[in-house]
Amino acid sequence: MKFDDYSISNELKRNIASLGFKRPTDIQFKSIPPILRGEDVLAIAQTGTGKTAAFAIPIISILQEMKHSPRYKEGVKCIVLEPTRELALQITQVFQKMAKGTKVETLCLFGGVEQAPQVEKIEKGVDILIATPGRMFDLIYQKHLKITGVEILVLDEADHMLDLGFIKDIHDVKKFLPKFHQTLFFSATINEQIKKIAYSLVRNPIRIQISPKDPVSKNITHSVAFVEMDDKRFFLERVVNENPESKILVFVRTKVRAERVKAAMQRVGIESETIHGDKEQENRLEVLDKFRNSEVKILIATDVTARGIDIADVDYVVNYDLPDVPENYVHRVGRTGRGMKKGLAVSFCSTEEKPILQEIENFMGKSIRVLELDSKEYSETIDFSKDTTNYDLKALLKEAEALEEMRKKNKKKK
Repeated sequence: MKFDDYSISNELKRNIASLGFKRPTDIQFKSIPPILRGEDVLAIAQTGTGKTAAFAIPIISILQEMKHSPRYKEGVKCIVLEPTRELALQITQVFQKMAKGTKVETLCLFGGVEQAPQVEKIEKGVDILIATPGRMFDLIYQKHLKITGVEILVLDEADHMLDLGFIKDIHDVKKFLPKFHQTLFFSATINEQIKKIAYSLVRNPIRIQISPKDPVSKNITHSVAFVEMDDKRFFLERVVNENPESKILVFVRTKVRAERVKAAMQRVGIESETIHGDKEQENRLEVLDKFRNSEVKILIATDVTARGIDIADVDYVVNYDLPDVPENYVHRVGRTGRGMKKGLAVSFCSTEEKPILQEIENFMGKSIRVLELDSKEYSETIDFSKDTTNYDLKALLKEAEALEEMRKKNKKKK
């Protein structure tokens, strides 16, 4: 089936084609028809399968048709709730590109910025609101925003929203909406808790699950190398130097660790950027833009920001540190191999991380391919490094002091 076969407007079909979409992915093929029919949907699909377009296309079509009705009343008709600002912005970009020329207006709503421009846009007329819960409730309680006419509610990245403690906010949103409205629940993972909450929010839903036995996309080749903790920087240097044209996303466990890895790369002449919770929102967006536009090829991130990084053409994901939560492995490596493209993921596993690796493999139900490194290759990777820093106690203390000073400055800014 092709997108041309759907009963949607020509403008929408042209926009879909201009974005390079030819045939619907599995999640799009199964989601679009029931959403167009106005049914509630509970969809579970792994990262990178095209979830956003699966609900964006039918929503824009429904609202475009609705606006042609003489009974149409101005106001917000659809809310898409997102767990993070970065995700809200990225989903907004998809909606705006899809809705070009349809007269369906979209607004991204999130905190950490002045609310006046957002209020002004709401007053001019908005059909689709893509929002994080905090700022949305601020404007509702200030009476700048009315959502009593909303007909479609989308809970995107629902599992992540629940992890961040947004369950009360989700139920509170439902209280403001008309009794009869359409609810679309999209999640990358499912467990008993998520299932229970999902069924408390949707009404007789169409359940769609695109989750093969291997939760990692078939487009991703993933492997693990056994590298000791203090040697990881040498192997990251090697990966970068062996893939000079590749866009590489590096995941680490903590904010301090992210800055430390950046400093290590800087010492060997490799430019990189970091993104984590201590960064100001403006800086995070600037860094994402630089990575998106390939101004910088290496981005070092923490799990907090993992799902906010939805950037096309990430060639490599490097798990510099293994994630504490097995599910996060899937979310991390899912930043590459998106849609129909191929991706590569490699994990560095130290001796102390081997139990975590076992948990990840148990979660996936399969072993991750081991990259065999003999003692000679391992030694040469370190010996050929440009990093000649002697990591004695004095050097480590100096580095720790610099990182602590940076943390204090960021805290003062906030």
